Amino acid sequence: QVQLVESGGDLVQPGGSLRLSCAASGRLYRIYGMGWYRQAPGKQRELVAVMTSGDSTSYADSVKGRFTVSRDNAKNTVYLQMNSLKPEDTAVYYCNADVQLTWIGSRLDYWGQGTQVTVSS
Repeated sequence: QVQLVESGGDLVQPGGSLRLSCAASGRLYRIYGMGWYRQAPGKQRELVAVMTSGDSTSYADSVKGRFTVSRDNAKNTVYLQMNSLKPEDTAVYYCNADVQLTWIGSRLDYWGQGTQVTVSS
């Protein structure tokens, strides 16, 4: 079984920065896309940023130029550097990974437990 463990969420003032980390553990063959989603109270979960195994990236329009997604494939870890944070970035941030468990197996979607990011003065 694969587990995704996030860390780095915190309370930060507007204009501040945070770095989220998500490490995948367990027996697996390959990780394809890894990325971040977020869910604010009363809203649907939305894509923040993703990175493919080929290092292509995609960002929500609301975070372009402020957030950067990166990966360390040797550590099965994805990061989200968040700069110039705004109150509207407040949400629970979830890590997501597209994982193939064995070389002949299907690809499965895994989610982390979420980490709270609060942007407030």
